[in-house]
Amino acid sequence: MRRRELIASLGGAAAWPLAARAQQAAKPARIGYLIPSALDAPINRDNFGAIRRQFAELGYLENQTIVFEVRGADSRPDRLPALAAELVALKPDVIIALSTPAGRAVHQATQTIPIVVGSMGDPVGDGLVASLSRPGGNVTGTTFLGPELVAKRLSLLKQLIPTLSRVAILWSPSAFSRQTTDDMVSKSDEAARRLGLVLHYVEAHVAEEFEPAIVAAVEARDEALFQFPNPTFYENRNRLADLAGRYRLPAMFNSREFVEAGGLIAYGASVVDMNRRTAIYVDKILKGARPADLPIEQPTKFELAINLATAKALGIEVPPALLAVADEVAD
Repeated sequence: MRRRELIASLGGAAAWPLAARAQQAAKPARIGYLIPSALDAPINRDNFGAIRRQFAELGYLENQTIVFEVRGADSRPDRLPALAAELVALKPDVIIALSTPAGRAVHQATQTIPIVVGSMGDPVGDGLVASLSRPGGNVTGTTFLGPELVAKRLSLLKQLIPTLSRVAILWSPSAFSRQTTDDMVSKSDEAARRLGLVLHYVEAHVAEEFEPAIVAAVEARDEALFQFPNPTFYENRNRLADLAGRYRLPAMFNSREFVEAGGLIAYGASVVDMNRRTAIYVDKILKGARPADLPIEQPTKFELAINLATAKALGIEVPPALLAVADEVAD
């Protein structure tokens, strides 16, 4: 097929000429990849490994039909803008960014190169897309519905500990946009009033601030810990789970990976699975789809995970009704 015929067959996709490039076997598709953590961190091995396996299942051969340009911020969010600019300068076909902070950094660096963001908190609230059904720009991807699940998690924590009255909220106000953060706070406050809980917000921006924040919660006589979604928290989930146990604070987290690390209870979608699916979006874009037309994928399955060993260590008897609906129970 001649080039002009190919462009015509794409039905107006000439302004987004990725399909033509994907057809050129001699020139592999170049994919940028940006993460907030270090490249050798376990969290990246899990996520990047899942993404690469998904590309293989889709028929791509690494270093033959697809090549990756990878960058990691080493858990320093302030490095993300510079790394995003580096990737944009390479002019890749598509950029994968894992988490909202990485996605925002890339989006600020380019409004033309397609961007697929994995596990966003609130894509609309963070200004990455116009709507979930019609993103409208150069960004698409997956969301874990950050603000929407806050009330459900607080309710589950209250079910686990019916006598609960004071809860420390571990958060980092700068992790998401002001609108998204305000939304999580308002939903938390509303749920707390309904459940008869007093909330105490404690900040932690980097891993070194986890212990001082938890100490502040203990000193304030908070009876449990509640974690707002945050890439830094997820990356350091082992440390958070250990600290919560050491200071005997029952803790609610936002994904089962925290429970696997020793955390007490978690509710949410699988982060690894959401990030794995970025490869499916990239495949569609390389075949001619526009990010503007690819709806943001919302999770359809939320997992409730409970760690019985941690509950026993904290002297908590898990209600049978909660065990009955748990998707994963760790002994």
